[in-house]
Amino acid sequence: MSLEPPTYLNSLQNNIRARPIPWDGAVRAGNITDEHLRKIKAVDKVRKQERKQTVETDLKGYTTLLSGGSSERSVLESASRRTDIVQYILVLAADLINDVPALASALISHPEPYNVFLPLLRHSTNPEDPIPLLTSAFLTSLVSTALVSSQTSEREEEALPQLYSYLATLTKNQDSGLQDIGVQGFSALLRNKAARELFWKQRKETVDPLVEILRTAAGGKDNGSINLASSSAGSSIRTADISIGGGVGLQLLYHVLLVIWQLSFEGSLVGDELQSEYDIIELYTQLLRLSPKEKTTRLLLATLNNLLVTNRTTLLPVATFVRLPALLSNLSGRHLTDPDLLEDLQSLTELLDEYTKTQTTFDEYAAELQSGHLRWSPPHRNPTFWRENARRILEDDRGALPKKLTEIISKSWENDKQVLAIACNDVGNLVKEVPERRTQLEKLGLKTRVMELMTDHDESVRWESLRAVGEWLRYSFDR
Repeated sequence: MSLEPPTYLNSLQNNIRARPIPWDGAVRAGNITDEHLRKIKAVDKVRKQERKQTVETDLKGYTTLLSGGSSERSVLESASRRTDIVQYILVLAADLINDVPALASALISHPEPYNVFLPLLRHSTNPEDPIPLLTSAFLTSLVSTALVSSQTSEREEEALPQLYSYLATLTKNQDSGLQDIGVQGFSALLRNKAARELFWKQRKETVDPLVEILRTAAGGKDNGSINLASSSAGSSIRTADISIGGGVGLQLLYHVLLVIWQLSFEGSLVGDELQSEYDIIELYTQLLRLSPKEKTTRLLLATLNNLLVTNRTTLLPVATFVRLPALLSNLSGRHLTDPDLLEDLQSLTELLDEYTKTQTTFDEYAAELQSGHLRWSPPHRNPTFWRENARRILEDDRGALPKKLTEIISKSWENDKQVLAIACNDVGNLVKEVPERRTQLEKLGLKTRVMELMTDHDESVRWESLRAVGEWLRYSFDR
């Protein structure tokens, strides 16, 4: 897939191309060799076709120029003390592999194609230092070519984590231009299964900042951004479609969604953790409500489709709980024209329709627990529900639901104390209906946590925790 080059990077490269370099002086000072200079001048500031012919007739020489040889240092190693030359060569190198695909292939065949470049990613921690940025642009292009043209080798497996780590520093930057360079770099590299698996392995570095961008776009930060949950798609767009919630640019949003979509092709690997660590289904449902363009809607639907198809048992209940079926029905009533979008919309609708037809009240309750967020839905206050389902809740899937309840109640929920009150209500009902399984709940730490909440500053939490502890005490006295 082809993306527009980031403006900031383009501008930087053009500025460096225009700089005069005192090459002869660099040779006299021993910064580069006569042979280096001869090769550089043969391809510098010449027409693309002439450059292509020159390089193709001497692929070995230009490979050695950039990556070194058994007895020759690369021009970057020779000129390491001259930052102006290093910057110039990095821009020239990127131009050469883009203009001459045969050179990219020759470099990939080099025994150690990336060794000269990888240390430059750590040239400095200054985000304004051009050398790491230019290095990442060159390496992203070269590694991406390697990932497409052949199976991932040990060399790519060594280079990718370092490249991901550097690009991640850009996505965490407050400058949206640098963020976009990092995100587009990720997208260029997620070309095959191995690259996506390595990316996921580093998710604290790679995925975390991307999810933060999406949460900001969805109005998930207290930073004065628009509350997009309650806004119409049209009203949430800022002037000239430049940015949406939290000031996130539309292009940046699209590029982030593109990366997560690429990652979702490993749905069976990433789906459950995307939900447990990032609440991805809720987040994407929210983003669907505000999606300003068909191209963003298409990526949202395609990603959800990939994740739900490969994680039906765990993610379909969550999708139902967050009212995704109703939202899809609303989307179906709109005038949408993109064929891929319409195909994914139909696929998702059919998938969820099939699931909801067989759903019981127990399934609804389990889905609510799996979502990680509780509300006063009908089952919580229904004595019949607890009489009929308490034992199943404790036993189903080897006790997965009480464990999830433990995970929920262990959090502070400072901005939504209702969740703790509901969790205490549920614990009390489990003890009341299946008292002989109290030990199971105690081992999970539920009794201790409920007792702690008796002193919570929220009145409803104190009341529900007191009721739950009362059930424990009642059966303790009955023994």
